This record gives sequence, C-alpha cells and structure tokens, in this order.
Amino acid sequence: MIIVLYIIVGLVVLIGILALAAPKTFAVSRSIEIAKDKSEVFEYIRFLKKQDEWSPWQKKDPNMEKEFAGTDGEVGAISRWKGNKEVGEGEQEITKVVEGQRIESRLRFFKPWKSESDAFIAVAGSGDGSKVTWGFSGNNKFPFSIMTLFISMDKMMGKDFENGLQSLKENLEQ
Repeated sequence: MIIVLYIIVGLVVLIGILALAAPKTFAVSRSIEIAKDKSEVFEYIRFLKKQDEWSPWQKKDPNMEKEFAGTDGEVGAISRWKGNKEVGEGEQEITKVVEGQRIESRLRFFKPWKSESDAFIAVAGSGDGSKVTWGFSGNNKFPFSIMTLFISMDKMMGKDFENGLQSLKENLEQ
C-alpha cells in the first residue's frame, strides 16, 4: 500500500515539475514571396471566403460545412466550420484590419479540443513583389502545455502554413 502511495506522490510531483517547465505560450509563422503588387495581395487575403481557395485545411476536408456571418473582409466577420477529424470544428473572427497591411483574427476551436488563438496575415512590399506572413499565437493551458514539451507546435502547424502560403502564391501568380 505504501508503494502505491509513493508512486502516486511521485507522479503528482513529476506532473507539477513538467507543468512548471512547459512553455506557457506558442507562436508559429511562415512567410512567402509573391510576385504581385501588395495592394492586390491584400485585397485577396482580407476575405475569409477567399481563404477556402488556398487553405490547407479546405484541402484536408473539401466537404466541411462552412457558414459566414457579418461583412466579409471587415472587423466582426466570422467564418464557422465543421469538418472531419483533421480540421475539427471552430470559427475565425476578424478582429482588426490595418488597411493594405494586416488582417488579425481570433480563432476559436471547439473540437477536437477547446482553445483560442490569435492569428494574422500581413503583407509587406512595394512594386511588383510582396511578402506575405501568416501566423498564429496563443497560450498553452494545462495539461496541453505538458504535451508541448514533447510535440513542437511549430513543426506540427508549420507545414500546413507553408502549404497554404504556396497555394496562395500559385493562385495569385497564375
């Protein structure tokens, strides 16, 4: 009986140490160069409905249910989705538009687990070239924070961002 108690105390202490050592926040972003004028790129990326044309998650579940509310491309516009296990269920709400430069949004995930993150798409450049940076950040909450000691959010999500940006580039440059 005493051995079981030591094991339980040991596990609680281990979980406590891991929780203290785990990163409390995360940030993932990727960039790509697009051979198009900054204003043209911005006018394309500002719309939530246009994201379906280059989103890596749309490709993972082309049959996902989508719903839109508000005026697309403006603060308050919301895109809701319900998809397969790979894309889950959630919504994205535009929270800030810096005209010609940046779109910020709040991501709310409901399935497979609940979480909230901040996302952005920024455009920089001049003339015929633009640099698009797409990223998101958030807080790692317990117990998920412990998993981030062993699973890199950057590695897990980075490839999807790269694939999405490559599709965006192809769509805009054709």
